[in-house]
Amino acid sequence: MGNSSLQIIADNVSVIASPTTWIEGGAIQQLQTTAKLPGMRRVVGMPDLHPGRGYPVGAAFFSIGRFYPALIGGDIGCGMRFLKTDLTIGKLSLDKLVKRLGNIDAPLTEHSDFWQERVDAYQMRDTGFERSLGSIGGGNHFAELQQFDEIYDRAVFDSHALDRQQVMLLVHSGSRGFGGQILRQHIDHFGHVGLLAGSSAAAAYWSQHARALQYAEANRSLIAERICANLSTTADVVVDVHHNFLSEVCIDGEHGFLHRKGATPADPGLLIIPGSRGDYSYLVQALDTEYSSISLFSLAHGAGRKWMRSECEPRLSKRFTATQLSRTALNSRVVCHDKALIFEEAPEAYKPIDTVIHSLLEAGLIRLVAKLKPLVSYKTSGACCV
Repeated sequence: MGNSSLQIIADNVSVIASPTTWIEGGAIQQLQTTAKLPGMRRVVGMPDLHPGRGYPVGAAFFSIGRFYPALIGGDIGCGMRFLKTDLTIGKLSLDKLVKRLGNIDAPLTEHSDFWQERVDAYQMRDTGFERSLGSIGGGNHFAELQQFDEIYDRAVFDSHALDRQQVMLLVHSGSRGFGGQILRQHIDHFGHVGLLAGSSAAAAYWSQHARALQYAEANRSLIAERICANLSTTADVVVDVHHNFLSEVCIDGEHGFLHRKGATPADPGLLIIPGSRGDYSYLVQALDTEYSSISLFSLAHGAGRKWMRSECEPRLSKRFTATQLSRTALNSRVVCHDKALIFEEAPEAYKPIDTVIHSLLEAGLIRLVAKLKPLVSYKTSGACCV
């Protein structure tokens, strides 16, 4: 790994980013603060690093003896499901695709006995958030129909039975209000001091954490099923991965806890790293190299925010209307009937994905497989918060 792609901030603080990748100073400060937590061995920021609510997003944290649920955040299990559909590009009309997608905000359980049975199959009634299953939610969550724009590694591409003419589906969502409830209850009882390994409180959190991961995966699966039903197609999963979660690992001979907050686990295999809703996404292969431990076996999970949400509408409203933002520079469509959200999630509010991908390539952590162009990005039809 060249020095140009690894910025050493302190003995146990580093950032994987090339010199041309913009990283906000506030995010670096949060990373440094996190590194001072008791038991924290090492923290690393990804090229999509940006400030979060007290702790940075786009980072991984390795501790021993103690772990910190607050570092994972409230959306436990937030991640991405990438699927290949039976739809082909052909003469697809994007406007017709938007109409066929319809409204996928309302609870699935209100639709039919069929969908109630599908939800029941996941056995999530005890969570108290069964009604939210199959819905995307607000914030930066989305579902996106995509097409392949460029193939870089034909052998890997073909080995996964991918077809350039296939319409792909990417779903980004998590544990909805369930994970948030788990974090609030934890903070109410323990604050931000973390939990000692082996304690009864740690065991209780592990159980809740595992349940939230199950919920998040079920949610992405149901969202994909719902979209495919509306589009009269079927789909096969290529990738499903969490970005916000805790795991027990051994790194450089030390057993401890790896926290990921907005970071993709760099397990060998295909991974999807999306840009903003008006930018490309990249299908990549994580590489298992001698440098993997430096990045805490993690990769960027997307483009990363460039502006705070409160800045977006004041910066953009003089240049664009909400209607204009529903069509991107790549001529894709954005379904977002929440005026504030469409400004907050505008492509301009995010870093260019190419700068993030360049940093990972320069670090020797990935191999490019393919680039994808957005067709239709779904945020909300006006009722995103079930």
